[in-house]
Amino acid sequence: MRVFLLAALGCCAAAAAAPPPLTAQSGRITFDTFSLANGLRVITSEDHSTPVVAVDVWYNTGSRNERPGRSGFAHLFEHMMFQGSAHVKKAEHFQLVERAGGNENGSTQEDRTNYFEVLPSNRLNLALWLEADRMRSLAITQENFENQRETVKEERRLRVDNQPYARAFVDGLTLPFDSTSCFAYAHSVIGDMADLNAATLPDVQAFFDTYYAPNNATLAVVGDFNPAELRRLITQYYASIPSHPAPAAVTCDYRLNPGLVRREFPDEHANLPAVIRLYRVPPHGDADTPAIELMNIILGQGESSRLNVAIVRRAKAALGAGAGSPGTHRGPGTMFVFGIANQGIEINYLDSLLAAQVDTIRAGGVTADELTKAKNTFRARFIENRETVLNKAEELHHYAMFHSSLADMNSDLDRYMAVTNDDIRRVAAKYLDPANAVILVIKPTAGGGQ
Repeated sequence: MRVFLLAALGCCAAAAAAPPPLTAQSGRITFDTFSLANGLRVITSEDHSTPVVAVDVWYNTGSRNERPGRSGFAHLFEHMMFQGSAHVKKAEHFQLVERAGGNENGSTQEDRTNYFEVLPSNRLNLALWLEADRMRSLAITQENFENQRETVKEERRLRVDNQPYARAFVDGLTLPFDSTSCFAYAHSVIGDMADLNAATLPDVQAFFDTYYAPNNATLAVVGDFNPAELRRLITQYYASIPSHPAPAAVTCDYRLNPGLVRREFPDEHANLPAVIRLYRVPPHGDADTPAIELMNIILGQGESSRLNVAIVRRAKAALGAGAGSPGTHRGPGTMFVFGIANQGIEINYLDSLLAAQVDTIRAGGVTADELTKAKNTFRARFIENRETVLNKAEELHHYAMFHSSLADMNSDLDRYMAVTNDDIRRVAAKYLDPANAVILVIKPTAGGGQ
């Protein structure tokens, strides 16, 4: 699970110096692409700086592809995919990769599910073969299904239901969207216990047959490889995997500013009350995204952010406060502003302080120094996200899925560096309107945190 509140508290702002332009030494990624006849899209990027290689598969499926009554399937498959296939025994995937000196994992988000291996480059064939074998012949058995269903339910209990503030945040993220017009983003990624209990093996098999196909996947390979040999291996392992009928398109109808919503969440694990303000924002590919992301940095990321300076340090009203965006969507998303109250602080007072800081940006924008510092912070993260072979593979996937062109990855930073104070003030007025907010108030119950 993504620990959004801690991440927002831990971000640090960079020094306010004029950011130099993006150069080949500071984040540019060269790449090539090709596709197989079965629809598998392949993105490659050579990097011979170290003798390692990343193999990273993104399936074009996440919780957004689920239907009412059958939530949690995308996350379930993140677990199912390590339970064996035609030529790989249960849990053997981990053993083979780790014996070769590598590591592997997977994750599920609203818009995609990914699986990756990072290995010494002389074992590239192992990673490619493992991913192809489970794409072709995952072992979907009643035993594996039952076992992993219980694992997912236990994960929900451990990481969400038994963690302070987590249940309100995870379930609260779905509230800005209506389940009848936008079910894609109106339910949580981890899934609903009742839906998981009601699932059957044919349901699970149908999900795999629909979404786990080469024509619904992208394979990225980054690192120390020979292009001709890589293409030969990919053709050998993947070309004979049959394509499946294209999945149904996902729809999401939403609108901004439908009216303020306020919800209270009792929390038996929390010691202190907290408040989270959620605001609807457009899909990641929208032209407003750079200004929104820089605004989040100024508002609530780092020691010098407005929320930390005004509410934590000066008013001493909050143990911590921050702002950010919890994920990247092809459909509508959210940004959040939060505060965890200090002892003796009324939660409504803390919420009023958060709202006041939001309103100051809506009314007056930001200073030149704040904007420069935010651009420096963003630029540092942008480059850091491209330092390892796995991070580069993830960046390639990001631009392939969420942008109109892969080429955007080498020009996208320019959009952020071009944001002006007028842009910040415009997006603040548009998206931080109180009528666009969902306010979540977390109240400790008796014995909270004990």
